[in-house]
Amino acid sequence: MDELLKINYGDRITLSARELHSFLELTERFSSWFERMKQYGFVENQDYLGRKVFNTLARQELQDYEITLDMAKEIAMLQRNKKGKEARQYFIEVEKQWNSPERIIARGLIESQKMIENLNQQLVEMKPKAEFFDAVADSKTAIPMADVAKVLNYRNFGRNNLFEFLRNKKILMNNNQPYQKYVDCGYFRVIEQKYTKPNGDTAINIKTLVYQKGVNYIKKLLDQQIQT
Repeated sequence: MDELLKINYGDRITLSARELHSFLELTERFSSWFERMKQYGFVENQDYLGRKVFNTLARQELQDYEITLDMAKEIAMLQRNKKGKEARQYFIEVEKQWNSPERIIARGLIESQKMIENLNQQLVEMKPKAEFFDAVADSKTAIPMADVAKVLNYRNFGRNNLFEFLRNKKILMNNNQPYQKYVDCGYFRVIEQKYTKPNGDTAINIKTLVYQKGVNYIKKLLDQQIQT
C-alpha cells in the first residue's frame, strides 16, 4: 500500500490535520476549514490535539492539529469529493493493516519487551534497598527508628511519621517507648543514653531501638495501612 499521508503510530493512530487539508486540495483556508470541521462534534484532547509546526518556506510557526484516524475518516467522508473518498479508503486500509493478527502480535511483543525492561530497571533500583533490608533482617542488633524508616523506604514515612504511626497503633506510648508486650515479643529494645546538659548536669535519655522482628512487624502494619 502506497503511503498517501504520513501516519503516526503510537498508543493510537494519528495524522496531521494540515497535511490532510493539503491532500484534499481544498481552497478554503486551513484555519477556517478546521474550525468548521470541529463543529461536527469532535472533542479537543480526545479527537484532536493542537500543536505548532514550522514552515520553512514561510519561516514561521503554523497552527496544526494531530487528529485521530477516526476523525480523519469522518472528515474525509464529509468532503463529498474524489480526494475525500480516496483518503477515506486509504484510512480504512491503514486501520485494517493495523488490526491484522501480525501487527497485533508485533505490538504485543513490543509491549512485553517494554514491561520486561521496566521490571529490570525496577530490580536494579531496588537491589541496594533489598540488600540493606536483608542485612538488617539478618542482624541481631537493634537499630534506631531513623534507620528503620530508611530500610522500609515507604513514601511519607520518615522517622517522625513512623513514630506517629506506631503511637496511633498503640504500639508506642506518647513518649515513643514501646508498650511492654511488644518488648516481650522481641520487637523493641529500650536503652538509656547519658548526656550532659549545657549547665553541666548529667541527664538520661530513653531511646527506642527496633530488632529485626520489629522491622518485619512494622512493614506488615504499613502494608495493611496502604491497602486499606
